Amino acid sequence: MSPLQRGARPRRRGRTQTRRVGIRELVEAGGGIVHRQAVLDVGIRPATLRAAISAGEVRRVRRYWVATSAAPDALVHAAEVSARLACASAAQHRGWWMPPGTTGRPHLHVRAHAHRPPPSGDIAPPVFHWDAPMVPAHPHALVESVPDALAHIAGCLSYEDALVVWESAVRLERLPLAVLQRYRWNTPAARRLAGDLTGLSDSGIETLFVSRIRAFGLPVRQQVLLLGHRVDGLIGDRLVTQLDGYAFHSSAADRGRDLHHDRELIAHGYTVLRFTYAEVVHQWPRVEAAILRAIAQCLHLAR
Repeated sequence: MSPLQRGARPRRRGRTQTRRVGIRELVEAGGGIVHRQAVLDVGIRPATLRAAISAGEVRRVRRYWVATSAAPDALVHAAEVSARLACASAAQHRGWWMPPGTTGRPHLHVRAHAHRPPPSGDIAPPVFHWDAPMVPAHPHALVESVPDALAHIAGCLSYEDALVVWESAVRLERLPLAVLQRYRWNTPAARRLAGDLTGLSDSGIETLFVSRIRAFGLPVRQQVLLLGHRVDGLIGDRLVTQLDGYAFHSSAADRGRDLHHDRELIAHGYTVLRFTYAEVVHQWPRVEAAILRAIAQCLHLAR
């Protein structure tokens, strides 16, 4: 007996079966915490959401937010005080490279004329930003825009630290320099940073190094191709600088290639100075002295 003869309902053709996305999956896709309206907007009923909260599948944050147990603490705190991550906190959340000592207190952007959120017992007192955003923000956004984060960083950090963060943002967010320079930055510090960006730094310590050496009036070219490989810095014509990052070299083979390239450069008349992350960040006078000694011996000049 066929299925039709047994009274089975015929399968409709031309329609695909789609799996309904679960509440937990939806919240995870939103970064671990979303506004409850985002859950309701996909067709999930309020009763279903309440059941998921009761079952521990997700948890409620204040009245209007839903989070998983793995939601980033910074985002949960922002939702709890009706704010957005701003400045250094937004940069850290986005994965931009932050110089040591610049991520101590949370930075939050709150609406103009809003009441000051109450302090949280287990979190350092936040730095609040009250200004109107450069970029219109969605009411459910928990992280301020990239331009707003850059503008706040320009005002909160030293020029050198801010330049490091801006260069990291340019690299990681793939920001065109021409676009950044067309923004109407509202502070001299932000306008200066926008004009000084190169987009060439391969790491945060490279930005630190170049900024400090250029302060002496020395010309430094970045990511120059020499003998088939790029070098981090070239001072003058012949002084090569190489920087080993915090977690540099994934294998002995990588280290061997770097040292072989150093030897080839030396054989072709270049002077090569290689510095570590710790030296650039924590022992800068040692690095500075080595560079200036080389300059005094005219090792940066072609012979």
